[in-house]
Amino acid sequence: MKTFVEVSEVDLLEANAVTFDRRAQAWVPCLRNRLLIRLIFRTGCRVGEVLPLGMEDVDLDLAMAKVVKEKDRLQLFCSVCGQRLARAHRFCPGCAREVSAPEKRLQESRRQRIIPLDPDTVAMLRDFIARGGPVAKNGRSLLFGISRVEAWRVISLAAKRAGLGPLVNPETGKEHGVSPHRLRDAFATHAVGVDGSTDSIRLLQEQLGHKNIGQTMRYKKVAGQEQKDWYSRLWRKGEQHG
Repeated sequence: MKTFVEVSEVDLLEANAVTFDRRAQAWVPCLRNRLLIRLIFRTGCRVGEVLPLGMEDVDLDLAMAKVVKEKDRLQLFCSVCGQRLARAHRFCPGCAREVSAPEKRLQESRRQRIIPLDPDTVAMLRDFIARGGPVAKNGRSLLFGISRVEAWRVISLAAKRAGLGPLVNPETGKEHGVSPHRLRDAFATHAVGVDGSTDSIRLLQEQLGHKNIGQTMRYKKVAGQEQKDWYSRLWRKGEQHG
């Protein structure tokens, strides 16, 4: 059973990116949906970073895109002294009072990074824009203007039409379908397969927007090429010892 989507399979996904034409009562190729698949895979971005992209976020001449990750985090504080609390705290580390009704504050974080775009993706973006693809929404000109649910459906349908079966999570053993995040995983696994050096892993960390490099290193484990090469060397004739 497969654990990740391969580059050749992403090509199949793009070829099967369609939308339903009500006039023709048939499924027809859709450049927008193809671009969605391309951007998530070729950049390794989260679907929540790709969907908000607007015309002001892409510079086609420089082949760069600005992506923003917004995250809400609920934090707990002692209602008496204001000391920050962990969820497991029964007593406040500041005033030693028992924590009965901690104060809840919603903190918003916003992280931005600039990522490169490959020539083929830039060409597709130019074509999409020239055809009037971007949509006006909330005072912005968005590339897609669709929800996460719709994005998930686009990729799930393309996978079904391409005949791609379920994937297995190598850590849990659970099966799951092809989704936007599986395309992000495919990018990272492909990158590690091409170059798994320490410098490359750090660049991949920046591309993916990981705060902790440990998150990025797990893709090296998934790719597993180094371990395969090591194991293969154990049984090569002329290299056996003992």
